[in-house]
Amino acid sequence: MGLFDIFRRHKKETPASDHAASTSLTTAAATSESTTVAASLSASGSTSQQASAASASTEQSSSVSQSTSSLSTSVSQAVAPLSQSSLSASTSGLASASAAASLSTVAAHQSTTLAASVSPAVPSSELPDETAGQAPSGEESTTTAPSEDQQEKKYDRGLEKSRTGFGARLNRFLANFRHVDEDFFDDLEDMLIESDVGYDMAMKLSDSLREEVKLENAKSKQEVSNVIIEKMVDLYEEAGQGENPDLRMAAEGPTVIMFVGVNGAGKTTTIGKMAALFKRQGKKVLLAAADTFRAGATEQLDVWAQRDGVDIVTGPENGDPAAVVFDAVQKAKREDYDVLFVDTAGRLQNKVNLMNELAKMKRILTREIPDAPHEVLLVLDATTGQNALNQAKLFKQSTDVTGIVLTKLDGTARGGIVLAIRNELHLPVKYVGLGEKVDDLQKFNASDFVYGLFKGLVEVD
Repeated sequence: MGLFDIFRRHKKETPASDHAASTSLTTAAATSESTTVAASLSASGSTSQQASAASASTEQSSSVSQSTSSLSTSVSQAVAPLSQSSLSASTSGLASASAAASLSTVAAHQSTTLAASVSPAVPSSELPDETAGQAPSGEESTTTAPSEDQQEKKYDRGLEKSRTGFGARLNRFLANFRHVDEDFFDDLEDMLIESDVGYDMAMKLSDSLREEVKLENAKSKQEVSNVIIEKMVDLYEEAGQGENPDLRMAAEGPTVIMFVGVNGAGKTTTIGKMAALFKRQGKKVLLAAADTFRAGATEQLDVWAQRDGVDIVTGPENGDPAAVVFDAVQKAKREDYDVLFVDTAGRLQNKVNLMNELAKMKRILTREIPDAPHEVLLVLDATTGQNALNQAKLFKQSTDVTGIVLTKLDGTARGGIVLAIRNELHLPVKYVGLGEKVDDLQKFNASDFVYGLFKGLVEVD
């Protein structure tokens, strides 16, 4: 899907949602009036005024009218056995008071329902890490995946810093725009490199734009901006041809997913969040704490296992990580686990030993399960920008990385690193971290990413 197709789709959806919100607000206002009428009924001592007000309320809300009528009938049936003298003194007041109470209760209920339609209840995805993903004692969480609208909002929020940073650089660049010449392309390349899209991507984009007829015919800054961003997206999509953003799952037996990356990138936290995600999907999950050298790594993963309600295999501090992997894969096979997540060390300063350890673990996994590991996910910290790209190149040289998990994307203005990763590494970004909460780890969606990164910078017809 091209850039303008993405933005036109969002443009079509936005007015509809705005109209729905406006309708809900209007209805809520009408219901609020019904609540006010009900309150006046309760306070008034005049039967005729009560009847008049109740009639007005009936015209505003048919559901309130039905509830009032039903309750009035129930009141009449309830007081029928009473003596006539008692009834004559109290029926009118009792029916009116009960009707007023019904009106107030039903109107309040409708106001609550309508308010929920305008401002939906906070989903489980918005809960803090300490509670999201957990199920009550003895129960299994069955939280469903976030809706498409919720996912788009997460991308919108998570990419706000990147969008603002890129937009500011683009606006500064266009502020000096007079015409397209060689200085224009030099400044454009500098702007793109500063935006962390990568040197190769910047050069490729600049070369492509030199032959772009639309750019030659562009007269306004907005037209120039549209052409630049459109070409960026076109190159991004071309570089991703044939990529599979989905995780490869085992046809039978446990799926083994190995996580690699430098210390501090967020491997352990990513495993904990992904374990919660799979647990909510009904999967039986096992964790392997194979980062035995980093102080506190095993304890940190164990906390996640307890929080998620999943099992974990650990080993002694400074023990052999391959032994932990062997015990974990044996347990996964023996006890019919669906998914095994393997945490690994990330001591890049000791590269040779680290890569030997990873290779040893992979040999054990493949020996026990021929297709394992089914995924080797490289966890990168988006806040490190080009350093993350350099780390990815090192790991790719030494291990068979199959995909990227980009963490902390919400905390940086360097979201352009996604473009560089695809262009230079040709590795699919499979998950992105768009916040600190458990459900802020999202499956990567290229369309939502493009819209979130360039929203407000593109003008469509």
